[in-house]
Amino acid sequence: MAEHILSIEKIAKTFSGVAVLDGISLDIRRGEIMGLIGENGAGKSTLIKIISGIHQPDSGVLRLNGKPERISDYITAKSLGIAIVPQEFNLINTLTVYENIFLGNELRKKSGFLDKNAMREAGAKQLERLKMPVNVNALVSGLSVAEKQMVEISKALMLKARFLIMDEPTTALTGHEVETLFSLMRELKRQSVTMLFVSHKLHEIKTICDRVTVLRDGKLISVDDIAAVDEKDIARKMIGRSDFHRIFPAKKARAPDQAVFEVKNLRIKGLLRDVSFSLRKGEIIGFAGLAGSGRTETAEAVMGLRRADSVSITLDKRPVEIKTPADAVRHGIGYLSEDRQGKGIVQDFALPPNVTLISLKNYRNGLFLDKTAETEKTKEYVKAFKITAASLGLSLRYLSGGNQQKVYLSRWLDTNPSILILDEPTRGIDVNAKQEIYEFIHQLAERGISCIVISSEMEEIIGLCSRVYVMKEGAITGCLEDEHITEEDIMFYATGIKEN
Repeated sequence: MAEHILSIEKIAKTFSGVAVLDGISLDIRRGEIMGLIGENGAGKSTLIKIISGIHQPDSGVLRLNGKPERISDYITAKSLGIAIVPQEFNLINTLTVYENIFLGNELRKKSGFLDKNAMREAGAKQLERLKMPVNVNALVSGLSVAEKQMVEISKALMLKARFLIMDEPTTALTGHEVETLFSLMRELKRQSVTMLFVSHKLHEIKTICDRVTVLRDGKLISVDDIAAVDEKDIARKMIGRSDFHRIFPAKKARAPDQAVFEVKNLRIKGLLRDVSFSLRKGEIIGFAGLAGSGRTETAEAVMGLRRADSVSITLDKRPVEIKTPADAVRHGIGYLSEDRQGKGIVQDFALPPNVTLISLKNYRNGLFLDKTAETEKTKEYVKAFKITAASLGLSLRYLSGGNQQKVYLSRWLDTNPSILILDEPTRGIDVNAKQEIYEFIHQLAERGISCIVISSEMEEIIGLCSRVYVMKEGAITGCLEDEHITEEDIMFYATGIKEN
C-alpha cells in the first residue's frame, strides 16, 4: 500500500451554527495528485484552509507522515512543507512580481540585506518554467488576472513544498497555459510532490488526477480512482441526483437586426486597436480570445474604467459619452468584473450593503437609509438566486464563491441595467451554480436585457452566445455567428490563423 503523507481523521468545523464539515476522514498518498471537487458550499475551501492552518478544526485529527500535527497557522504549515495556491489572490499590488514571489521567504546576503538580484533571477527562471513572459520588476497592480495567477503559482513553488494545495489554479488560464501548468504538475509528481487539486472543471480532474474526492454538504461522498469514474459519475455524486442534464438553456431566436448599442473605433494606445462591435436588444454575445487579447480592456473602456484615446458609442441610436463608471451606470450599463474579490464584492460587508452598493440612492428616506427596504430587496435576490447564507448579516467572506458571485450579480441587477457585461461570470463556480447563472443570463435576455459575456471557457462561449467576437492583440479578428461558433474557428481567429 502506498504511504500516506496526510491523513484526515473525523475533521469537523462549524460556522455561525452551520456545520460546514461533518466528520471528514481521508487519506492522501505521497506523490499523488488528488482531485477535490464538490458544489459551492460543499466544504472544499474550509477543508483546505484547515490543512494549510488558516482555520482550526472544531474536532478531529490531522496526521502528517503518520504524526499528529496541530497546524496553528500558515507559517506552521510552511514549516511542515505545505503550501497553497489560493483561488483568490493573496498578492500585494504595490510590490513587484519578484517581491511577491518571495514575500515571507526573502533571500538575504551574508550581510543580512535583501539579495534582490538573486530574487529577480530566481523569480524570472520560475516564471520561464511556467512559460509566462512576465517582467519580474513589474508592479503586480498592472498584471492581468492570468499573470497574477502565475505569480501565485510561482510563489508556492518557490517554497519547495512537498504537499501543494492548488485551489482552482486554472480559472484564469487559457488552454495552452493550463497544459503548461499540467506539464509542471506531472514533473512535480515525478519528484514525489503530493498535490491536492481543487477544480470545478470535470475534464481537468479526469486529465490530471490519480484519484478524486467528492464532498457534498460538508460530508465525504466518495474517493475513487480516476479511471473508475467518468465526468457524469462525478457530477452525479456532486449534486446528489441522477438527472444530470444539459447545462446550457436552449438559445433564443435571433434578436432583431437593429442594434441598441454600438461601439466604433475604440482605441487605447498599446492596448486596443479600432475595436468595433454592436449589440441587439435581448441578445447574448460573447468575447473570446487568449489571455492578453484585450477582452477585459474593452469592457473596462466601455464602462469608463479606462480612458479611451478615441471611441464612438451610440445607445438606442443616440451618441453617448462615457468617461466614468457613473456615466455608464446612468446609461444603464452594468459590469461584473472578472476580479470578483478585488473589484467586485466587499468581503467584510454583509449581504444587504453589498447588494445596494451602487443603487443606494434608491433606499434613502430623507437623510437616512431605509434599512427595511434594503433588507427586503436583498431577501428577494436571495430567494430568486437561491443564495445560501446562514444570515443576511453574515460577511461575504464566509460565503462560497458561487454565492458571492450571485450577490455580485444581484448588485448590478438592482441598478436596472439594459446592458450587462459579464467578465468570466462563472470563474471558480461549480457545475450546478454555473447552470443556475446560465439560466439567469438567459432569463435576462428574455426580459430584453442585452448581455456581453467575456469568457476563457470555450464551452461557455459556444453554449450561451448567438454571436462571438474574437480578439487577438487588442483587435477584433473575427465575428462568428450561429453554427460557425465552433472551438476550431474561435482558436483560428484567436491565434491569427484566420482574420476577417
